[in-house]
Amino acid sequence: MKTLIKNAKIVNEDLIFSADVLIEEDIITKIFPGISEEADRIIDASGKYLLPGMIDDQVHFREPGLTWKADIETESRAAVAGGVTSFIDQPNTVPNAVTQELLQQKYDIAATKAFANYGFMMGGTNDNLEEVLKTNPRNVPGIKLFLGSSTGNMLVDNPETLENIFGSTKMLIAVHCEDEATIRKNTEAYKARFGENIPVRFHPMIRSAEACFTSFSKAISLAEKTGARLHVFHVSTARETELFRNDIPLKDKKITAEVCIHHLTFTDKEYETKGTLIKWNPAVKTQKDKDALWDALLDGRMDVIATDHAPHTWEEKQKVYTQCPSGGPLVQHSLNVMVENYRNGKISLEKIVEKMCHNPAILFRIEKRGFIREGYKADLVLMDLDQEYTVSKENILYKCGWSPLEGTVFHSKVTHTFVNGHLAFENGTVAPQHFGERLLYETEND
Repeated sequence: MKTLIKNAKIVNEDLIFSADVLIEEDIITKIFPGISEEADRIIDASGKYLLPGMIDDQVHFREPGLTWKADIETESRAAVAGGVTSFIDQPNTVPNAVTQELLQQKYDIAATKAFANYGFMMGGTNDNLEEVLKTNPRNVPGIKLFLGSSTGNMLVDNPETLENIFGSTKMLIAVHCEDEATIRKNTEAYKARFGENIPVRFHPMIRSAEACFTSFSKAISLAEKTGARLHVFHVSTARETELFRNDIPLKDKKITAEVCIHHLTFTDKEYETKGTLIKWNPAVKTQKDKDALWDALLDGRMDVIATDHAPHTWEEKQKVYTQCPSGGPLVQHSLNVMVENYRNGKISLEKIVEKMCHNPAILFRIEKRGFIREGYKADLVLMDLDQEYTVSKENILYKCGWSPLEGTVFHSKVTHTFVNGHLAFENGTVAPQHFGERLLYETEND
């Protein structure tokens, strides 16, 4: 099967240039202006931008065990519609993916259900070091540790355990950093004032900047002491950004950082209008924090942009504060959000591609993805930057059926998404076949 994409404006490796792209089976074989070879499918991309497929390094697709909220099929379908061709899912499912057998079960499910390429993190606990050390770095992206409790209750709070994990593996260790003692103390103080129905505007005071920084500082100290590869998920405060580096290439960094769409989009002012729909862990915080995150993203201290896509049902999100779960769905709209920021002059298209495609591939050492290069897998996204649409119940593909972005008018649209050379999404329609493959990772021995 040959596909020829003609007259595209290609955004790749800090350049925008016009060329054609030839795909043979699942591989990009030629990138050149004026390719004249015959092809089974020819797509005229005149006036459109061709990007590498987005790689979302943090999603919660809820399968197994929490599938009334979401599942691998529904959420990867939404991902492909939004230009996300690869995702890395987290271990706080039910049961938690904390043994090799349970981790493999998730891979087995995805092999028959994933519309996008998939990776699953191995979960660390206070007592599963032996299982963690069996993890194969060739086909698993890393180890996930919750240093603050969140959905799934996988809190790792034993200092000896943490040091053992950090000191025993060369795999990337990804962490959720919030200090549990600080959160509990704050929660009790606000419950004393308000009971169970704490106004959601106090969420960033309960899961505070101090809670983030305290936990994060410990993780960095441990990484520096042991030499571990540490990746900090969903940085949310100005103070945290000051501890990351931008003076060496990403491939040489031992400590890296992710910033999420919601922390780049919302502030605490919007709790008034959006309420628990923007209740995340870590919390959406102040305008000052949001501005600092943008500064750190643009100057290279924040390495990747992700979603932390974490759906809950509408009914669950209507519960009182102490019973309302944190998290929300974003994977279908992350690229649109960032392109809207490009249209507003906040970020370049080249930088979006760097943070959402190239850098996740570099950071996780993903094999032959994340770039538009000859010999690489054909994971590609074609965008029309002058096509308007409004997020509504009718075009949301998440199983939960809602989005914190409902009513938002975007001025760009994904028109085509290719996954492994297959046309997985075209003009509003997701193909019925599952084209996703298991992601593979280069190891230090490669």
